[in-house]
Amino acid sequence: MEIVKLEGVSKVFKSGEEIINAVDDLSLVINRGEFVAVVGPSGSGKTTLLNIISGIEKPDEGKVFFLGHRIDTLPENKLSELRLNKMGFIFQTYNLIPTLTAKENAEFILFLQGVPASERERRIREIFDFLGISELLDRFPKQMSGGQQQRVAIARAVVGKPEIVLADEPTANLDSENSKKVISLMKKLNKEMGITFIFSTHDPLIMESAERIIHLRDGKILKEERKD
Repeated sequence: MEIVKLEGVSKVFKSGEEIINAVDDLSLVINRGEFVAVVGPSGSGKTTLLNIISGIEKPDEGKVFFLGHRIDTLPENKLSELRLNKMGFIFQTYNLIPTLTAKENAEFILFLQGVPASERERRIREIFDFLGISELLDRFPKQMSGGQQQRVAIARAVVGKPEIVLADEPTANLDSENSKKVISLMKKLNKEMGITFIFSTHDPLIMESAERIIHLRDGKILKEERKD
């Protein structure tokens, strides 16, 4: 079953006199449970594509569907609700709140979702245990390495039980050893929990793990690779 569908989507940005076709008449279908890498040089449209899928950016042309429902015409409050309850996000800079512990960073999403305190506690401990990072629960970001912060960011992204996780260069600030650990955790979530992952990346390690690689250039799909 498809989870994301784009039909003839275009997005243009203006930089002074210059017009940039960030996404150019792009059509795409992502099915549930896929582990997809979107790759291409800087400026190829990777991040814009992720932002359009999540509703952060609205296309100038075309249609965007999520779980069978058109979302590019939704008002911002409905899109915010959709992102909170159905989508998880992982960033290259981790984006953990420095004054909160790992547990509190993850709990914040559940609090916004209105999950009761006892259920928040259960789900946080369950996901930290599943990811093998229970020892980080009470640490603040400054007390963690970059790899540990990114693993906590993964926990935060999935604790709210999203249908899809959008990851923008999630290993860009990690060494190869920590990149491997982070990718392994995301692959485990994909396989064992059925969460769909879409990455924008330059990382060969993510490309090796991806089941499908979408190559972008100048906002267009150049080619796709699928692994059996």
